[in-house]
Amino acid sequence: MATTKTEQPLPAGRWYHRVFWLIAIWFASVLALGIVASGLRGMMHMAGMSSH
Repeated sequence: MATTKTEQPLPAGRWYHRVFWLIAIWFASVLALGIVASGLRGMMHMAGMSSH
């Protein structure tokens, strides 16, 4: 009978690495949302849909 090695779970990273990635992904998503919103605002302005 062949034996297989039991898979060891990957060790958890340090908590500050996880917090760093959480903040980095959040910041990138907020930045992307701002870029998309600015682009939409610019297109609306070019189409004459400005409020002033």
